[in-house]
Amino acid sequence: MKHRHLCCLSILLVSAPVAAQRYVVGVEALSFAPHYSIDKQGHYQGFAREVLDLFATSSGIELEYRPLPVNQLLPALLEGQVDFKYPDSDLWAQAYKAGKTLSYSQPVVDYVDGVLVAPARVGQPLTALKRLSIVEGWTPWAYEQQVENKQVSLSYSADLRKMIQQALKKDTDGAYFNVVVATHYLDTIRARPGALVFDPKLPHTRGSFELSSIKYPELIQRFDRFLVEHSAEVAALKDKYQVEANLDSEFMGMEQWKVDFLKRQKAKAAAGG
Repeated sequence: MKHRHLCCLSILLVSAPVAAQRYVVGVEALSFAPHYSIDKQGHYQGFAREVLDLFATSSGIELEYRPLPVNQLLPALLEGQVDFKYPDSDLWAQAYKAGKTLSYSQPVVDYVDGVLVAPARVGQPLTALKRLSIVEGWTPWAYEQQVENKQVSLSYSADLRKMIQQALKKDTDGAYFNVVVATHYLDTIRARPGALVFDPKLPHTRGSFELSSIKYPELIQRFDRFLVEHSAEVAALKDKYQVEANLDSEFMGMEQWKVDFLKRQKAKAAAGG
């Protein structure tokens, strides 16, 4: 009887499912659609959520998303309160990260930060830009010199909505933000497509969002392999959410109907029609 009980116990131990390792991803408690946002129930959603969920499924791990105010997110990573931070970049907060060994993934998605202006202002020289709307916590890297020399003054807003409102009311000459996010807001949330447009001739910066960790460099390496092995799925998600919409074309920041129209015109001209 004793051997029978031991046998049954062995079978139970062998057949018991092994719980997936669980990790905490610190994310921004910020409305930054289509990249990411937090719904009314506090759930993280958007392009970033789908990419990270796909990684978790393919790797046999579980991810818990912990939205935090932007100014608390990096300290949470450095103090070990979260296992990963998204988004991050090795170019961000370098002084604050000094003495810490962080691992960064390969780029997940590219972005452009620049100035959106009223259509009538597109093409005006930089010297015509005197007042710039910006969200608190943001740094207009492309305008550091102009701000330091007092050629451009900054008007801070609490969030994207208030910043866009400033620019629409012409309290400022333009709004500095992520071009895709600001355009998405105007097109789908504010329902004012084309009211402000990106001016590619004004200074702007390009970068990428990455996943970072202090505790788990080996998982960052696994995430890099995932980005390569599942590149088609990631590309499909980028297309679904339009997070890199027209970043490398003259159509950057333009509403989609106008992009489609101009592409048709170009195709017609090329065909000799």
